[in-house]
Amino acid sequence: MAKNKRKNSRSSISAVIAAVVCLIGALSYILSAFRSRPAPDAPATAAVAVSSPASVQAAPIPGAPLELPQLIGSRPEQLIEHVGYAVSYNPDWHLPNWVAYELTASEADGEFTRTDKFLPDPMVEGDPVVTADYKNSGYDRGHMAPAADMRWSEQAMKESFYMTNMCPQNHNNNAGDWKDLEELVRDLANVYGSIYICCGPIVTDTSVTIGTLRKIVVPQAFYKVLLRQKADGSWTSIGFVMPNAAGNRPLMTYMLPVDSVEQRTGIDFFCNLPDSVEQTIETDFNVADWNTN
Repeated sequence: MAKNKRKNSRSSISAVIAAVVCLIGALSYILSAFRSRPAPDAPATAAVAVSSPASVQAAPIPGAPLELPQLIGSRPEQLIEHVGYAVSYNPDWHLPNWVAYELTASEADGEFTRTDKFLPDPMVEGDPVVTADYKNSGYDRGHMAPAADMRWSEQAMKESFYMTNMCPQNHNNNAGDWKDLEELVRDLANVYGSIYICCGPIVTDTSVTIGTLRKIVVPQAFYKVLLRQKADGSWTSIGFVMPNAAGNRPLMTYMLPVDSVEQRTGIDFFCNLPDSVEQTIETDFNVADWNTN
């Protein structure tokens, strides 16, 4: 009798185990089906902030803005799009890796005045830089995309004073040769109708910083690269590298091919052009292509 009870007990246990196995299989199927469903569309936004691994190099996007570059190698970045410019923000340096935008002749002649109200960028993930971080530092809050290039829109003007568009800049450089270069670019936009611009800091040493809460790296130099299409449909480019130091020299002394700027910055500029065009125009420059007379 006890033997039959043990036999019946084993049969019951086997039945339970089989039922559990079937239930687990059913649940696995349901979960698999749920996970494979396409995600609902995300709502569209006017300005999008995205953190992306800098080591992943996306392929050029057909029709993508020609001013947008790509980082080469591994570097932190948060991509932010504002009305007047896009910025790759480096949360380790608390600086932009690059700032890029197109400037047209009509935009260069805008009528909105400077706000001079420096603000933390609301799109920054984490702890944004504030204007007080520059207090008593001895450096200017140096615009990368200048406010004078954003006079075409009240919102663009406001956003040009976001701290993601700023770098610690020697005052003499900011108010001198760098300002001269900014004015040259506006003149070029007026003459040629449209200029694609990418600019930012060159950092080779991160040991010099300003600020107490946020350690903002002081760049050793700044770069600006320009691209335009000529009347015959061909393209031309030019680069500038300027030390973050006092000085007063002709802008021609800072000119160099875009390839040379790429080597110094670790950034691939104008990568949305066809490769054959990009390689040709970046190896050298023609000063005559950038004449404002």
